Amino acid sequence: MALFSKDVFGHYNILKRILISVVGLITFPRFNWINKTKITGTEHLEKLRAKNVLFVSNHQTYFADVIAMQHVFCSVKWGFKNSIRNPIYLLNPMITSSFIAAKETMKAGLLPKIFAYAGSISIKRTWREAGKDINRQVDLSEITKIENALNQGWVITFPQGTTTPYVDGRRGTAHIIKEFKPIVIPVVIDGFRRAFDKKGLRLKKRGVNLSLTFKAPIEIDFNDTSDSIMDKIMFEIEQSKIFAFEKNEAVKIEV
Repeated sequence: MALFSKDVFGHYNILKRILISVVGLITFPRFNWINKTKITGTEHLEKLRAKNVLFVSNHQTYFADVIAMQHVFCSVKWGFKNSIRNPIYLLNPMITSSFIAAKETMKAGLLPKIFAYAGSISIKRTWREAGKDINRQVDLSEITKIENALNQGWVITFPQGTTTPYVDGRRGTAHIIKEFKPIVIPVVIDGFRRAFDKKGLRLKKRGVNLSLTFKAPIEIDFNDTSDSIMDKIMFEIEQSKIFAFEKNEAVKIEV
């Protein structure tokens, strides 16, 4: 890789490498010492192709979820299994992964702008902006951004578009899948809402057990309807209504 090469968004790869390493070093204690992170399923990542892979996940904070997944990606690149306990992987981090995020979120402060440079695909939400419901047409140039990112490497998306649990997923995720036919890896995260503030930048509680579960690729018929594809995704990331019901019942029994 040339020293001053750029990614598909025109960002310098060497600067991305430095930013990912620095953010990784700063956040490493949060996931390993201050809180403990249990990781399962990285065997599903070991032989994945280098491009056109889409990770779909539930969402608990704006940034801590993504940062934790980036730790895992870098660790898997170095050959570690189900572990982010050896920070040597930050010496040569994975720089071809991106995450889809709301443009307004990525402009809110210096740190989000740094994260944006390191790997976000910033898009305008079509249903909400500045805390208000809206109805905006999809910007086709933003679909092209996602296509370019998939052609470069791995992409993380949060189909619900919010940190509120058990809300319906947005069909835009299904449109991306039908259009670009990526390998789709479901991810289930837990504990981040208890450990961090909503942005995922400030520690809220210590000693929390965090977890990231990477599941086998979802078998998808790309000719299925968007609704059918979304039903599969929401079930796999454990955000469908059946999981909401079971969790509520468990709470009632515990009480």
